[in-house]
Amino acid sequence: MKSRAPLWRALAAFAVVALSLLAALTTEPRLGLDLRGGTRIVLETRDSPTVKADAAATDRALEVLRQRVDALGVAEPSLARSGERRIVVELPGVQDPREAAKVIGRTAQLTFHSVEGVADRAADAPGADGSRTLPDPDAPGSFLRLGPPALTGAGVKDADTSFDTQGARGWSVSLSFHDDAGKSWARITGEAACQAPGDPARRVAIVLDDKVVSAPGMEQSVPCDTGITGGSAQITGGFGADEARDLAALVKGGALPVPVTTVEQSTVGPTLGADAIRASALAAVIGLVCTGVFITVVYRLLGLLATLALGLYGLISYAAVVTLGATLTLPGLAGFVLAIGIAVDANVLVFERAREEYLRPTARTTDLRRPLRVGFSKAWSAVADSHVTTLLAAGLLFVFASGPVKGFGVTLAIGVLASLVSAMLITRLFAEWALKWGAVRRRPGWTGMTMKGRVRTRLENRPPRLMHRRRRWLGICGGLLLVALAGIGVRGLEFGVEFTGGRLVQYTTEQTVDADTARQAVADAGFPRAVVQSSGDSDITVRITELTDDEQQTVKEALAEVGGGASVVRDDRIGPSLGNELRTHALIALAVAVAAQLAYLAVRFRWTFAVAAVASMVQDVLLVIGLFAWLGKPVDSVFLAALLTVVGYSVNDTVVVLDRLRELRRGAPRGAWPDLADQAVAQTLPRTVNTGMGALFVLVALAVLGGDSLADFSVALLAGVLLGIGSTVFTALPLAVILQSRRPERRREPRVRPQQRDKSGAVV
Repeated sequence: MKSRAPLWRALAAFAVVALSLLAALTTEPRLGLDLRGGTRIVLETRDSPTVKADAAATDRALEVLRQRVDALGVAEPSLARSGERRIVVELPGVQDPREAAKVIGRTAQLTFHSVEGVADRAADAPGADGSRTLPDPDAPGSFLRLGPPALTGAGVKDADTSFDTQGARGWSVSLSFHDDAGKSWARITGEAACQAPGDPARRVAIVLDDKVVSAPGMEQSVPCDTGITGGSAQITGGFGADEARDLAALVKGGALPVPVTTVEQSTVGPTLGADAIRASALAAVIGLVCTGVFITVVYRLLGLLATLALGLYGLISYAAVVTLGATLTLPGLAGFVLAIGIAVDANVLVFERAREEYLRPTARTTDLRRPLRVGFSKAWSAVADSHVTTLLAAGLLFVFASGPVKGFGVTLAIGVLASLVSAMLITRLFAEWALKWGAVRRRPGWTGMTMKGRVRTRLENRPPRLMHRRRRWLGICGGLLLVALAGIGVRGLEFGVEFTGGRLVQYTTEQTVDADTARQAVADAGFPRAVVQSSGDSDITVRITELTDDEQQTVKEALAEVGGGASVVRDDRIGPSLGNELRTHALIALAVAVAAQLAYLAVRFRWTFAVAAVASMVQDVLLVIGLFAWLGKPVDSVFLAALLTVVGYSVNDTVVVLDRLRELRRGAPRGAWPDLADQAVAQTLPRTVNTGMGALFVLVALAVLGGDSLADFSVALLAGVLLGIGSTVFTALPLAVILQSRRPERRREPRVRPQQRDKSGAVV
């Protein structure tokens, strides 16, 4: 009976591609602020004397902030609670965060007080009943003695701005009260109207966050005891248009139930995001084209079909992101590009297995589909292991990272799953369909399966004897490890602002400014301890521990003087507590990554193989960290993303070789471990080289075209890929051979079933 599996694969592939195309055409992507420009503010709630900053209080604060942001008129803002005490506010298009931060972060405790008199100094603390003494906004040097709050901001129904076109009041804020609050307003204004003209008690003070913003006196037209009726009031104070708008937003949103502090603030200019999208898209296209050309040359028709499947991988992964509503960030784009290399690896594993099956003397056949089916079957174990290890790294990024780097974890996971569909479903469908052609059956060389190649022939005739010098290779790797550790200990790590706290601002100037000139300009502006670096022709980066928004503006003006104008491209500010927390999370993520990989590999392989693979992985991680230490490159959250990806790549490469070693051991149970390991290296070397080339094309394109924000990321991954290839052969396999020799597997003796006889005595 003919199998229906190809039909089901065809239907599944058609459904996936059709749905992906529909989603891509009908759903707009959700771009992160690092791609569309804007400001991201992370606020942390704090306990007040009367309210504990728990999840419920943070949720109430979130709703207040949402009303304030809506009143500011920001298009498509995003506010969400993160954890129990943090609120993430994203404001697309907001390039100057100073005013937005002032409005969003203020507690906005609005109160209305009767004035009891004047004083010559402010009181040290409010009275038990809420009375206080505050500076008089209309008489500098004078103070008003205020009674207990007669009305709070909770009684305000609405607030709006108005402009006095007839008089000289300018901008003001008009208030409307709820019914009971309107009666309270009439009462306190009526009591004030009963006082003699010129008496301070004839005034009513409007206080916002312990500051008198307005203290109007009652006009003669306000009746005694009756007061101002109608449930409305007006706050005047010489406001400008922006000040009046912000005050109205604060009053309308209401008071925050608990105080908040800014622990992180990041601003990205719109041009940087647009450039990043173009650069990443170009890098993806170039990487995909170069990779496609390479695998087409190596695997001919099968390589060409795999390239078509890679194009559909891009469609499927993009559709998955927009359908899930995931935010697409700059590191997320890099995650897409990197997953191309993972998809190539799966195709290469299958094609190499198919080649081996076709070239096996006892398996020669005219049906080209049989070796292809065997290739998919035998490659599945290694493909599944490599995808699971990469998914573990992506999951850790999602749990422990924040902001754009979390987006990298999401898109990397989606890309890995999409690459699995691309390689194991769509490529297989294309290949089986093509191998039915009569022209292909008559010319099997077109498929690429018949090509043995000089490298493979030489390796089969003279397999390397690397494992017979295993202690030498381990010694060399140990020496490299000592060099890396020396770099970490001697040079130290240049932690980014995310891990240390502080502020990093990237400026672009109209004219080229060298680092010394920029450094002197910043020092003359009053910041001699700032770290100033110049990257490119007109990009200047200023890093300093403490820098307020006003001081940042001063630095910008100083650079504008020497550069003919300056604008902010990127502005990141991290509080010290958040920096410590992120650094701790980074260490936890690395520790969990090692433990998770060890646990998974211990399940999939014998413990000796798992220990060897994890030791190789740790070596790769330390070598990459040591390289960055010697180069003086920053260690930040993007570097953490690269490091966890290196973990996946390293284990991926090692798993393929160990899987082959295990297979060879099953075929030759009494074979010597060093000889079997050499055979495993020889048989998987074509796959290692071809996969490495595919990954290198993509990473070089990212390094060259991805800009400064992705350059260090690409360098770390380039180093990780190359080191991972070497550590598999020169660290993992020698360790596996040594451990297997010292802790050999117990041979299972076959159990002999006792013979059973029936009633006649015959053996059953």
